[in-house]
Amino acid sequence: MDKDLNTSSKRKLNCSDESKCFELLESILDGEESSGSKEILDEKLAKCQPCFEHYHLEKVIREVLKSKCTKHMVPAELKDSIRQKIQEIK
Repeated sequence: MDKDLNTSSKRKLNCSDESKCFELLESILDGEESSGSKEILDEKLAKCQPCFEHYHLEKVIREVLKSKCTKHMVPAELKDSIRQKIQEIK
């Protein structure tokens, strides 16, 4: 059986400090981890259903955006034309 499904029945359904927890989860996803934050995250995800859901939703959204928002090469002529129009406006 999937570990996440097995432990979901043990998680609390309401978060005692949702905004603070979501801020922590998002900072970790942004790569702004502080010492011990990974352990705190693991503990929160194991105990709190709203935090678990928010973390995984944010993670999936970020992965989709990362895969869809890729750099595309712009033709040199187009870049030059845009720069020229900007200079004309100034």
